[in-house]
Amino acid sequence: MSVGTIAGTKTRGGTSIGRWLTRNNHGWLLLGYAVLLVAVVWTVLPLYWVMISSLKSDADFYDMRTVLWPAHFTVQHYIDMVLNSGFPQNLGNSLVVALGTALVSTIAGSMAGYALVRLRFVGRYAFSRLLIYCYLAPGSVLFIPIFGMMVHLQLTNSLFGLGLTYLTFTVPFCTWMMMGYMRTIPVELEEAALVDGASRWVILWRIVLPLTVPALVVVTVFSFTLSWNEFLYALVLVQQQDKMTAPVGLAFLQSGDIFYWGKIMAASMIMSVPPLLLYLIGQRWLVSGWTLGSVKG
Repeated sequence: MSVGTIAGTKTRGGTSIGRWLTRNNHGWLLLGYAVLLVAVVWTVLPLYWVMISSLKSDADFYDMRTVLWPAHFTVQHYIDMVLNSGFPQNLGNSLVVALGTALVSTIAGSMAGYALVRLRFVGRYAFSRLLIYCYLAPGSVLFIPIFGMMVHLQLTNSLFGLGLTYLTFTVPFCTWMMMGYMRTIPVELEEAALVDGASRWVILWRIVLPLTVPALVVVTVFSFTLSWNEFLYALVLVQQQDKMTAPVGLAFLQSGDIFYWGKIMAASMIMSVPPLLLYLIGQRWLVSGWTLGSVKG
C-alpha cells in the first residue's frame, strides 16, 4: 500500500488506519495478547490460590488431588476468624491507624507540597530532596532508632504512637506526589487571586485543593494501603494483643511449626476487602491522578 493510500485511509476515518495496522501486523497483535495473558495469569493466580485455599477443608490441604480445586467447600475458616478469634479487633486497630494516617498524611502532604512548589524560601530544593530520601530509606534500618524514640516518649503499645511512626514514610510520599501534581496547575489562577486580595491559605483551600482532587485520592489510597499492610513497625512497637494490627495478628496464626493455613488464607481474604473497596470507589480519580500528575503543564 502506498503512502498516499495510507494517508487517504487516515483522513476517511480514524479507525481505518487502525484496521489497516491490525491486518498487517497479526504477529505483533498475537504477541501483545500473549504478554497480556501472562500478566493477567501472573496477577490473578496468587489471589485465586488464596481464595480457593480459604474454602478448603483441613484435610484438603494434605491431598494433592485438591491443589487447584477443593474436594469439599467450607466457610468454617471464615466463621472461626470472625466469631471465634481476636482477628476482628486486629482489623479494627488497622482501620483506625490506616484511616488516621491517611487523613493526616493527605493534609500535611498537600500543605507541604504547595509550599515547596509555590513559595520561595531558603533550602527549598534541599528540603524537597530530603523528603524523597526519607521515603526511600528502608524500614529495617530506621525501626531501631524509631523504637528507641517511641520508648522514650512512652508511645509503645499505642495506636497513636504507631500512627505517628507511619507518618515518617507516608508524609514524604504524599508530599512528593502532591508536588508533581501541583506543578500542573496554572500559576496564573493563583496570581489572579492574589491580585484580588486572597491570602495563601484561601488560595490553597479554595482554588488549589479543589483542582487536585485526583491527586488527593491517589495519596489517600496509597497512604491507607501502606499503613494497612505495614508489618515491621507494628510488630516491634506493639506487644499487647488487643492493640495488634491485622498483619501482626495474621502472623500469629501459627503454633510452633504448625500453620493453620485455612485460617491464614481466610484472614488474608478478609484483609484484602478494605483496600479493594477503597480502590473501587476512587478508581476514576486514581487513573486521572496517575496520568496528569506525571507531566508538567
